[in-house]
Amino acid sequence: MSDPKGPYTLVTVNTAPERAKRLIGRMVEALQQRYTIVHVDNCEKIEEVAKKVSEHMPDILFSASMWTAEQASEIQSIARSIKPDIKLHAIPAGLQVERGPDAIVEYLLENVPALLDAE
Repeated sequence: MSDPKGPYTLVTVNTAPERAKRLIGRMVEALQQRYTIVHVDNCEKIEEVAKKVSEHMPDILFSASMWTAEQASEIQSIARSIKPDIKLHAIPAGLQVERGPDAIVEYLLENVPALLDAE
C-alpha cells in the first residue's frame, strides 16, 4: 500500500472546541491509511478565522454544523481571502443536533476523501 497523502493541516471553526477535537480525531484515525491530517487549531468565533488562517496557513478549513449557510459562507470567504487555494468544507447546518456526533464523523468520512483528492 502506498504512503498516506499529506500531511494536510486543518483548522476547524466550531463553538465546541473539545467536541471538534474529538470528532476530527476520529476522522483522522479512520482516514490515516490514506491521508495524514493534522488538526492544528480551532476558531470558536468567526472573528478568529482571519487570525488563525493567517497564523497557520492551513490546507483545509471545516466549519461545523452549528453555523448557518450564511455564516459558513462568510467563514469560507474570510479563509479564501487569506489563502486562495485552501480547501473548504461546511458541515451541513443542524447535522450534529439532528443526528449526533457519529453522523458528523460518517459525513466527514464520506466527503473528505473527495475534497482531498480534488487537485
